[in-house]
Amino acid sequence: MTYLLIILALIVLWLIVVYNGLVTSRNRVDEAWSDIEVQLKRRYDLIPNLVNTVKGYTKQESSVLENVTKLRTEAMNASSLPEKLKDENMLSGALKSLFAVAENYPDLKSNQNFLRLQSDLTDTEDKIQASRRFYNGNVRDYNTKLQVFPTNMLASTMGFAAKPFFDIDEKGAEGQPVSVQF
Repeated sequence: MTYLLIILALIVLWLIVVYNGLVTSRNRVDEAWSDIEVQLKRRYDLIPNLVNTVKGYTKQESSVLENVTKLRTEAMNASSLPEKLKDENMLSGALKSLFAVAENYPDLKSNQNFLRLQSDLTDTEDKIQASRRFYNGNVRDYNTKLQVFPTNMLASTMGFAAKPFFDIDEKGAEGQPVSVQF
């Protein structure tokens, strides 16, 4: 009888440890995603200023500016995580195109406001990339916990689900090089 209680207590203790480990991992993934969202918000705030600065110099490049604005809105309004990831990749590619267009305008390239905004946006993109790596590392660890035995049996019954990675779409705009023509 005592052995049965000890075995039962060990099983309950093990379940608690596994559950708490899964909750901790899930919370780390959520925290990492929150870090990405902070940087994305900063990017969203910088884009209108950058577009307005470029607009005065590049009237004939309005399609690029409209595309950046449209993609910013879509990314901000994405309703699901996979949709948000896809929209963010497309926005990154559009921003590369915007900077490539700016290369054709010497006056714009020397404009202090544009240079500051470009520097701020580049810094933000670097922070997004670092946050992406941090997020993907946490997703990797969390998803691994969900897939290894015997945690995988418990995780599915407790409602834990795998999280998506924040990948670059190699076929999309972000995965393609930007061509600059003079």
